Amino acid sequence: MTYQDPADDRRPPQRQPPPSEWYADAGLRFECTMCGDCCTGPPGVIAFTQNEGERIAKRLGISYQDFLHRYTHDTPEGRSLNEVRTAHGHDCVFLDRTSPHARSLRDGRGGAVCSLYEDRPLQCRTFPWWPDNLRTPRDWARTARACEGVNRGAFVPVEHIRIQRNQQSQRERSGDNVPSSDPTP
Repeated sequence: MTYQDPADDRRPPQRQPPPSEWYADAGLRFECTMCGDCCTGPPGVIAFTQNEGERIAKRLGISYQDFLHRYTHDTPEGRSLNEVRTAHGHDCVFLDRTSPHARSLRDGRGGAVCSLYEDRPLQCRTFPWWPDNLRTPRDWARTARACEGVNRGAFVPVEHIRIQRNQQSQRERSGDNVPSSDPTP
């Protein structure tokens, strides 16, 4: 029997994704269908930073303070964009289902568009790549039940998913969202 140095048999370590990235081999499929389900549902929090709020106010042609007063409310997690009760649930106040453009979507069945699309908050821009949606295959399946665009369309590369997930995760940890305010006038 010949002696073999164990160092000769070492292979370079293969880069494995973190165990939490169960989707790392192929990415995940997602294609927005303009259904608006990501912008409606049970009451929730649509968080934003001061910079995002200022961009929205500028888009609306109003002051930041007027934007806060007219389009947001306090929650235990901080300020949130308002929601409007509709037949679909609690729609974000900026979700448009009634314009001719929105009604023409989805082969004439009607859809939904964000009237702030270019200036929407990070929380909206990173959906469905939120950490809570990506934790396990079961969490992704739950997200698919609420969003018809999940598991549809082309595979989104894992690198893109990581960027979006990490941006949302950083925001959640940062505490940069606009805090609740004292309701005193």
